[in-house]
Amino acid sequence: MTTNLLDFDLEGLTAYCEQLGEKRFRATQLFRWIHQRGASDFDQMTDLAKSLREKLKSRAHITALPVVTEHVSADGTVKWLFDVGDGNAVESVFIPEDDRGTLCVSSQAGCAVGCRFCSTGHQGFSRNLNTGEILAQLWYAEHSLRKRFGTEDRIISNVVMMGMGEPLQNYSALVPALRVMLDDHGYGLSRRRVTVSTSGVVPMMDRLSQDCAVALAVSLHAPNDPLRDNLVPLNKKYPIAELLDACERYLEFAPRDFITFEYCMLDGVNDQPEHARQLIELVRARGDGKSWCKFNLIPFNPFPASGLLRSPSARVTEFATLLSNAGIVTTVRKTRGDDIDAACGQLAGDVKDRTRAAERMAKQRTIPLKQVS
Repeated sequence: MTTNLLDFDLEGLTAYCEQLGEKRFRATQLFRWIHQRGASDFDQMTDLAKSLREKLKSRAHITALPVVTEHVSADGTVKWLFDVGDGNAVESVFIPEDDRGTLCVSSQAGCAVGCRFCSTGHQGFSRNLNTGEILAQLWYAEHSLRKRFGTEDRIISNVVMMGMGEPLQNYSALVPALRVMLDDHGYGLSRRRVTVSTSGVVPMMDRLSQDCAVALAVSLHAPNDPLRDNLVPLNKKYPIAELLDACERYLEFAPRDFITFEYCMLDGVNDQPEHARQLIELVRARGDGKSWCKFNLIPFNPFPASGLLRSPSARVTEFATLLSNAGIVTTVRKTRGDDIDAACGQLAGDVKDRTRAAERMAKQRTIPLKQVS
């Protein structure tokens, strides 16, 4: 069986080349060909010795994930469905804006966290993606978009690990992928432009701060434990106080001087003025009076099995105003790609569930959320 070179960060590729009897600098050359130039044919790599190219052709390959479908939104958003085998497929989304191009990347086939408002969670969980499968999404998106737009300039300036899955529950594959994104010989992204989003896996947040401290976004979605227990089941293991402690620890190493809290606005569930006031109290109790976080309010993107509704725009505006007037930086996420089911919370792909998610989520929907808020 040959080796997919997308599975390696530069350190791993260097070790691989040394096993082939090659000098370390050959790994850097090879790494650049793969990630900066999008090469998948070893014969293209003309500055590599022919003997090395022949070795690689017999022992290695550079293979992207098969594309099942591609959809382009009216607003320019592009969504790909990638086949990862065994009946599973994952989705990635490119979001173009005037000043940046953002790729939303998946880390798992499905998700075991089971957030009430997330389409992926309702599909259950099959398996973790490996490093190559995570990177293949970026590799394909970057180089296919360059061809589409007829440019050699970089298209993707930001990566957010906000696709399918909980990234910090796939830590061993995530960190090498992040290192390739950051490596100057790879994609050369700054730590500020790579964001890991987590539902709050506290021990792994601490590890990430030491191993690869990129920007951090935390899926908060509720101001108190009873409500968050029902919206984000992981809260029962790592309640809000522990989560916020971990956020403060992370800030010591983060590339930004704030943590982003994501907050999905659910009609009649977590969108009342009292919820905003509770959030203000949480924030003011920490950070030594400094502005240590920002809130990104996310309009809920409905899907049939959720049993939830999007908060009215006026209520979202009122909620944002309450937070802003308290001195908390607050933005409302612009919905992109909802006409192709590419908006936040809508990514589903195809998941061969091993967790009986449908049964579990059906039980969740019987819990009257308004009574625990």
